[in-house]
Amino acid sequence: MIVAGVLLAYLLGSIPTAVWYGKFFHGIDVRQHGSGNAGATNSLRTFGKKAGIIVLIIDFFKGFIAVSLASWLFPDSDENLYLYMGIAAVVGHLYPVFAQFRGGKGVATAMGVVVATFPPTAIGCVVVFLILVFLTKYVSLASMLGALAFPIQITFNLWGDMATPYTVAFSWFLFFILVFTHRHNIQRLMKGTENKVGAKK
Repeated sequence: MIVAGVLLAYLLGSIPTAVWYGKFFHGIDVRQHGSGNAGATNSLRTFGKKAGIIVLIIDFFKGFIAVSLASWLFPDSDENLYLYMGIAAVVGHLYPVFAQFRGGKGVATAMGVVVATFPPTAIGCVVVFLILVFLTKYVSLASMLGALAFPIQITFNLWGDMATPYTVAFSWFLFFILVFTHRHNIQRLMKGTENKVGAKK
């Protein structure tokens, strides 16, 4: 059941929302424009607000539904299956089998996973993200530090009895996945060439 659950979550995460949206409504591959990323931010920059919002919502629910399916479809399986399925959904978004294994950076899908696994922690993540976007105008920096708020809250039990070896490892692993996907953004941040929200091209 663990293998079936993980595979299902990976396939769900593999739905390339931004790629399919761009090809269906605009006849182009979003990965060939802007940052080359198949996610909500590049969809926003390439196609506009409507596209960005639609991609963001669908990518979010890929993670949320993947985690929720663990208890719906596999109620008698490993108690940590929902954690494995959450990671699998994010990996599917990053390396989608339906889009030549070239996906997005996983922020929206990871947030869906966070909301489905430990809902209260999402509050801290969103607050950190919004504050940093407002102060720095860097979505990438805000995304990474917002993601960092997740394992910190889990590790220090800021919302109650959440910390177990599995949940702590899961939260930090999810954070490091997002840091890895933003490695090029980190380089640009260090060079001062990273794009800012609202900046003219």
